[in-house]
Amino acid sequence: MDMNKPGNLLLSVLLMVVTMGGAVIRGETIDRVLAVAGGQVIMLSDVMAALDLGLVSDDGAADRIGAVLAKLINRGLELVEANRYAPPEPADDAVERELAVVRGRFPSAAAFDAVLQRSGITEAQLRATLRDNLRIRAYIAQRFAGSEDGRRQMLIDEWVAGLRQRSDVIDLYATAR
Repeated sequence: MDMNKPGNLLLSVLLMVVTMGGAVIRGETIDRVLAVAGGQVIMLSDVMAALDLGLVSDDGAADRIGAVLAKLINRGLELVEANRYAPPEPADDAVERELAVVRGRFPSAAAFDAVLQRSGITEAQLRATLRDNLRIRAYIAQRFAGSEDGRRQMLIDEWVAGLRQRSDVIDLYATAR
């Protein structure tokens, strides 16, 4: 085929675009945004990492991703609220104890490291997440300190529902049908 002829050049470019377009269509989804809560983007990889590391339970839900996503949305809103009132920073040894609990969920250090690598999370990022979890717990303990045990969870649930109503939450997750 003579590429100097305009028709042949156009045909070649068209074939290349169609071929490349087909490759894009067959591409693999690496990650996707599921929600934005409290200004924090929550990716599918965040949900899977939370599940894999045992940071959040799916509570046996049929839609594991949806169940964990709901908890991560709530966590994001709770963190924003905790940051507003700045509970005391947890001690480093408290963070290390939390990290030891997470590590203890795995049969070996290699299995733990493999989950971190697969999730794209560093140990430093995991520590930061655990530190934030401790800060959220401290804030909730302080905020609901005077509540009796039977009523405490109901008050927390109402507070979280209020946070969701007052906040800009963008939930892009569509359950599998």
